[in-house]
Amino acid sequence: MNIRSLTRGDGVVIGAAVLLLIASFLDIYSIDGASDSADIPSLWGSGPVVLGVVLAGVIGAALVVVARAMPQPKKVAGLDLGQFGIAFTVFAAWSALGNIFDPAGAFDGEGGIVDEFGAGLGLILALIATLVMAAAAVATPLVPALKGALIPAARPAAPQPYGGQPQGGYGYPGAQQQPYGGQPGQPGQPGQPFGGQPQPGQAQPQPQAPQQGQAQAQPAGDFSPFWFAVPVPRPLFAEDGSPTPIAELAPGTWYLAVEQRGANLVAQTQDGRRGVLQDTSGIQRG
Repeated sequence: MNIRSLTRGDGVVIGAAVLLLIASFLDIYSIDGASDSADIPSLWGSGPVVLGVVLAGVIGAALVVVARAMPQPKKVAGLDLGQFGIAFTVFAAWSALGNIFDPAGAFDGEGGIVDEFGAGLGLILALIATLVMAAAAVATPLVPALKGALIPAARPAAPQPYGGQPQGGYGYPGAQQQPYGGQPGQPGQPGQPFGGQPQPGQAQPQPQAPQQGQAQAQPAGDFSPFWFAVPVPRPLFAEDGSPTPIAELAPGTWYLAVEQRGANLVAQTQDGRRGVLQDTSGIQRG
C-alpha cells in the first residue's frame, strides 16, 4: 500500500469518517422538556443506526481509502473494492436521512410520546458526515480538484545517480567523456594517451575508435534522464507495446524518466521495472 497515492477526495472521506465516529457517541434523540441530566442514549444504543449508519459509513470509507492505496485494485464479484465502498457510503447517507425524519423508529406509543422525540445532535452530525463522505467518494474520480495528491511529492534532497549532471559509468549522455579526458591543465601525463600534445613521429591510429564510439553516444545528448511525479494515478505499459499495464504510477512518488519516445516517456520504478508512460500531461519534474 502506498499512502502517497491518496487524493484530496480521499482526505475528505477520511475526515468525514472521523466526524461520523465522533457523532456516534452523541445523543441520538432530543426530547422536549428533558433536563440536562437526562440519560439519553447515543447512536450506539440503536442497532439499526449502528449497522445502517455508523458501521456502513466507516466500512465504506475504509474500502474507498484501501482501494486507492493499493497498487492494483482488488475485485470482488467483478467490482472494485472502491465501488463497494462508494455503495456503502451512499447507503449510510440514505439511512441517516431516514433516521432524521423518524428518530423514534417503529415506536408508536400512545399519548403523544413520539411527538416529543426529535433528532439529537448525534444523528444530525451523522447525516452531515455521511452526506459529505458519499459526495466526496462519488465526485473524486470526476472533479480535478479532488484528484490531486493528498500528500505532495517531496523533492529529492540530493542529486541522484541519474539526475542532475550525468555520472560516469551509467551510460547516459556525457558519461563516456571522462575516461578519455584526464584532469584539465595536466597534459601529457603517463596513462593518459589522449591528453596533452602528441609526441613527434608517434602514430595516432587509436584515437579514432574512441572518438567514433563517443560520437555514437551523442544522439541521446538532447535528452537527459530526470525525476518526475504524476498528478494522478497513471498506468505504465510494457515496452513491447502490450496493452496490459505492468504497473501504476502513483502521485507523491518520484520516478525516473530514462528515455523519450515521441510524446511518451520510458520510466523506471523503484523496484527496477521499466515501461512506457503514455500520458505525460501535467507531470512535475524534479
